[in-house]
Amino acid sequence: MLWSLIKILAFVAVVMAATFGATMLMDMDGSATIDIGGQAATFSVIELVIGLIVLVALIWLMFKLIGLAVATFKFLNGDETAISRYFSRNRERKGYEALSEGMMALASGEGRLAMAKANRAEKFLERPELTNLLTAQAAELAGDRKTAEQTYRKLLEDDKTRFVGVRGIMKQKLEDGDTDTALVLAEKAFAIKPKHVETQDTLLRLQAEKSDWKGARETLTAKLKTGQLPRNIHKRRDAVLALSEAKGIFEEGQTIEAQEASIEANRMSPDLIPAAVMAAQAYIEKGNARAASRVLKKAWDVAPHPDLAAAFAAIVPDETPAARLKRFRALTKVHANHAETKMLLAELHIAAEDFPEARRAISELVAEQPTARNLTLMAAIERGEGADDAVVRGWLAKALTATRGPQWICDNCQHIHPVWAPICGNCSGFDTLTWREPPKGEVAMPAGVEMLPLIVGQVEAPVDVTDVVDAEIVGEEIASEGDPEATK
Repeated sequence: MLWSLIKILAFVAVVMAATFGATMLMDMDGSATIDIGGQAATFSVIELVIGLIVLVALIWLMFKLIGLAVATFKFLNGDETAISRYFSRNRERKGYEALSEGMMALASGEGRLAMAKANRAEKFLERPELTNLLTAQAAELAGDRKTAEQTYRKLLEDDKTRFVGVRGIMKQKLEDGDTDTALVLAEKAFAIKPKHVETQDTLLRLQAEKSDWKGARETLTAKLKTGQLPRNIHKRRDAVLALSEAKGIFEEGQTIEAQEASIEANRMSPDLIPAAVMAAQAYIEKGNARAASRVLKKAWDVAPHPDLAAAFAAIVPDETPAARLKRFRALTKVHANHAETKMLLAELHIAAEDFPEARRAISELVAEQPTARNLTLMAAIERGEGADDAVVRGWLAKALTATRGPQWICDNCQHIHPVWAPICGNCSGFDTLTWREPPKGEVAMPAGVEMLPLIVGQVEAPVDVTDVVDAEIVGEEIASEGDPEATK
């Protein structure tokens, strides 16, 4: 409505300006005389202006007639489309000008103007494969989702533009949160253009979110074949998908198949900690303790991790603390200066009631890299050595406010996960979880320090590490109790 009003006002202004100009010319004094071959003609100012306008129009018409004559001559000489091209050339020029202006408007963020230019271009060109795409993108920019979807559906009718239409509707469904429909459309888009990188990534992410691990592995292989993924990264991510597939098989009750799948996942990526743990469990269930130890040692050589130590302990669950300490030397002699190795040694010595040796194992670590875990271990050591309750409470108080230490953190959004998962629960990133320290300021522990005497009263010496392993469990125990004075 506003645009129509502007056009009407502009037309009225032009008519008024022309009328005013003509009036001034008519009132202007003077004349012009043209003498040609002794024949003189006198013109007023207004007549001279009109004559010049007519002359320009006649020259323009002459060029057009010359062009028509040339086109007719070509037609008579066998060029059957010469005359039709002559008459359509002007329309094409106007159409491509409108198309160009529409693309510039789209790039400038002017959605409504781009839509208007696209409609004008279609009127002159009659090339929907060009103008529909511009219309759809302009409609999306302008927030007209209905027009955009209708235009994308028109693009589905042509083989040349079907991929663009499918991709456009797929992106709309993703924005709407309709991942089921988006997955179907992503599969269709992938079938049309299997080498399209964005489509590959979208399909892989949707398949992983829907736990379609088999389909995700096929998509990942396609990325490798098209050269869109380095071989080492493909190997790692394929192992992640294989591990996820193994967990799915295990949940379905197919234990043997799950064991084989977990072993295969570990073979593809020995440094993938969850795969190593699951493969070790599979070997333990098969009675192959040596293979389980080998898998865990190989993963520990890459990066020590508490899950690996727990799985290594499960190989011989009923051994004595002294025998366990001896068997664990296969792990503790590797990365001897690593924080995880030092804490593992401390736990083993606490279990063996060798508290001085446990203190030597983590004393330097507690001073330089205090965490809830190693501070709680120090509390257990103090309790085991018969220290006063005040000393034990002091270590536990530090543990409650200390960092949790390394955790599974998404590299994309920094979201902290309690356990490893192939997909980030916050940003849906695939294979983005790494075991590392969380950002500072996100690790404060719940529960109040003033409640610690209650825990101390519940602890009997000597303390096994499992009684006070984690400060978070401590906090939960505090919260579940009543008045701390009641047990004093």
